[in-house]
Amino acid sequence: MACSPSWSPCLAMAQPALLPGSIALLLWAWAATWLPLTSRTWSLASPAWKVFLADPVVRVDPQPLPACMACSVLPCKPGHCYSPSALAPTSATSLTACPLPRQLPRLLQLLSSETVNLRIAAGETIALLFELARDLEEDLIYEDMDALFSALRTLATDSNKHRAKADRRRQRSTFRAVLHFVEGGECEEETVRFGLEVLYVDSWARRRIYAAFKAVLGSGMHHHLQNNELLRDIFGLGPVLVLDATALKACKISRFEKHLCNAAAFKARTKARSRVRDKRADIL
Repeated sequence: MACSPSWSPCLAMAQPALLPGSIALLLWAWAATWLPLTSRTWSLASPAWKVFLADPVVRVDPQPLPACMACSVLPCKPGHCYSPSALAPTSATSLTACPLPRQLPRLLQLLSSETVNLRIAAGETIALLFELARDLEEDLIYEDMDALFSALRTLATDSNKHRAKADRRRQRSTFRAVLHFVEGGECEEETVRFGLEVLYVDSWARRRIYAAFKAVLGSGMHHHLQNNELLRDIFGLGPVLVLDATALKACKISRFEKHLCNAAAFKARTKARSRVRDKRADIL
């Protein structure tokens, strides 16, 4: 299905984050199934839609992705320059269209980008490649693994003062996790609490999917995790929980109980820090 001029201009003005969640998800599903990316589509699309279009591009035609990842900057309008981080894969489906070892050299080049978001996106994609290879029970063979490890370690311990402190902190945190995983460790588990439920983000693919939906739904992410059947099915949360006001009140802990929990956690944290700070402690 080609990009029709009748609706193409809408991409330039539409902002998925401002749409009702159910409509945004339907548009995402529709675009992921039918919409190939053309130069006209890309030039008209708003920044948020660029993320929407990344996954269907690879599924329909895998050729544009390697070309985009080999570039340092994508086509953009004056004042709105978007890096290839907008095309970071949002699911393992995107990566299955690309031969894994062939993409590592391109991603390794992106690790030296001046844009922190692009460096982080490249690092997360590298971790996703290794995770996909492990899931397929294949050995991801790359000729220069030492160079890859060296680049990841450098970014995991980066302390350049010309970069913003928040960017350095975010970059180091991400690349510590990426390096640990690439060296054979496990993906660090994140927990997302919403209402009475908890979502465990325990894989790089799951993390990318969650990040893609969060970028679209914004502050409404928790609401949709609770009530949106499509989103709950994607994350394996089961049917929507139906709780009346009485059940909700019974499940909610009192302020005093919350205070006791916080006090116990504070005491345990203080003891742990005291042992580390003690000069007499044996530090190996």
